[in-house]
Order: sequence, then C-alpha cells, then structure tokens
Amino acid sequence: MQTQDLSQGLPFMKMHGLGNDFVVIDSRGREAVTTPALARAVGDRHRGVGFDQLAEIRDGEDSDICLDFWNSDGTRAGACGNATRCVSAFVMGQGGADSLSIRTTRGLLHARIVDGEVSVNMGPPQLSWQEVPLAREMEVTDLPLEGAPVAVGMGNPHCVFFVPDAEAVAVAELGPKIEHDPLFPQQTNVEFAEIRSPEEIRMRVWERGTGITLACGSGACATAVAAHLRGLTGKRVRMELDGGWLTLDWRADGVWMTGPTAHVFDGLLPTTLIGA
Repeated sequence: MQTQDLSQGLPFMKMHGLGNDFVVIDSRGREAVTTPALARAVGDRHRGVGFDQLAEIRDGEDSDICLDFWNSDGTRAGACGNATRCVSAFVMGQGGADSLSIRTTRGLLHARIVDGEVSVNMGPPQLSWQEVPLAREMEVTDLPLEGAPVAVGMGNPHCVFFVPDAEAVAVAELGPKIEHDPLFPQQTNVEFAEIRSPEEIRMRVWERGTGITLACGSGACATAVAAHLRGLTGKRVRMELDGGWLTLDWRADGVWMTGPTAHVFDGLLPTTLIGA
C-alpha cells in the first residue's frame, strides 16, 4: 500500500444521482483517508464542499472495488444506492466495462449499464426485526407508531409511511422525530410515500445523519419493498423523488435500482481541511 502525498491537497470528485449529491475520494492503491472529522469538515456546505454522503473507493479483494460511506455529520452509512451507482458509472467508464462488483458493509453488490443508465443490485431486503434492526420483537409491516409504517433494512434501517399526499407532509418536522425514536437503536431513514398506481410511487425522504435529501437510493428500494408487502404495488415500480425518477425491480436476487448519474466536477481538498 502506497503512502499518499497530500502536500498539494486531496483529489476528489463531486457527483450526484437525482440531486442526491456526493463527494467521492478514490483511495485505490493508497491508504484510506476519511475520518469522522474529515467527513464533517468536507460535508459542511458553507465551509467545506457539501454533500449528502461521502463515498471512498478502496481496492477490492474479492470484488472490483470496495466502497465506504459517510454521512455529513461524521457517522458511517451502511449503504448508499445513488452513490454506488455514481461510483460504478465512473469506474466502469475508466475501464470500458459494462458490469462491476462492489464490496460494501451491505455485502457484495453488482452494477451494470442498462440503456445508458446505471443499475445496481442493492441486495435482498432485510425483513426481520433483528435485521432492520428494531429495539424489540414486532411485525415489521405494522410498526406501533402513528401511521403504522413499515420497517425495511437495506444495509441501513428504513421506516416507510404511506400517505395520501407526499407533498403535504412536514418532512422537516416529522423526519428527525422518527429518526431518533427509541424503536430504532441505530436511528432510521424515514420515507413518506404516496401510491399513485400499482406501478408508480411518489416518495420524499429524511435521511439518517443528513436530513432532507432530493433522493435516497436505499430508501427508494425500501419503499418499493414496503409497498409490495402491503399489497399496494407490484414488484416493479417507477418512483418519483424530489430530484427525479428511479426504476425499482424486486427480483429473486435482490432489489435492482436504475437511474441517471452525473459527474459534476473534480477538485482538490486543501491540506487545512484534510487535517480537520
């Protein structure tokens, strides 16, 4: 493993999927650099770069790459679907490949190009109370909270509410209350979903450790699973988030998520920020 020369700064990329934005650090061939302090400093939208999540690429042993995810408050994220798609587009573009394997704490994921967009298999949903996880044994499809939401694990916990009008939900008020409810020992992402038809969902999201975001890939997967478990949709749906559209397809091998990605710009993090 090489030692990084950071004297001129640390290279990074700014990417987004549906406005769900990321700082990406490529640490292949070098030591990983992200710490909670660095994530907080870079994640500050006024004094840093700003992001919904930070993704660090590392060398893979049993995969093409490994990915680590950080929230803007310096906590670790177990999964980040849109960041996985963005990084997959970059790495596949580098090598001219049309498929990629990615090791995350969620497990071994697979990505591919489909009609010019990036599709990633986010793995099977976690549907037992221990896996989500919840604080005690209960039915994940009918949580003892007002609104009777559904809990789904997708490498990180999700709490999905079905509402008549997603636009009318006070996400900024309700999101943090649910995120920190004692029912969720690791806190939770919170989704508010409006069923438009058996094939279409409108969803808004509050992300654990970040707040309101324009999109959340793992949250979209969890919402699609929850809607099917409730008998509201089929296993394949289109979903409109604040930042755009995703296609979700719950198959035997996992939940496939497909949508656009964007590589916005490259930059250098100054040494003063790296030492934060």
